[in-house]
Amino acid sequence: MAARAATSERRHRTKMGAIKNGQLARQEQAAGRPATLADLRIGGNDVFCWCNRCRHNAIVPLATLIDRLGPVFPVPEVGARMVCGHCGAKDVATRPAWPHEAPVTRHG
Repeated sequence: MAARAATSERRHRTKMGAIKNGQLARQEQAAGRPATLADLRIGGNDVFCWCNRCRHNAIVPLATLIDRLGPVFPVPEVGARMVCGHCGAKDVATRPAWPHEAPVTRHG
């Protein structure tokens, strides 16, 4: 009886180890990829865009970008599809529009 319990316990540990290893692998894979528009939807964030030429910036609603580019589109690549509304440059960078508690100081 004790041998049977020990075997069952080993199988359970092996199964749980496989589940844990699978979860860790998925977390490591997710950590190595850029955020997608779907990831931002989970956090409720829009996309902050800025022109590297004239420094114009704007926040683009996430729903608009998902409609045009799809939910699995990487946030860093959104800028490659944008044109600055101020100077017409295609040198636009993007990041999640994280909420801030206090006003941000602008330099320059």
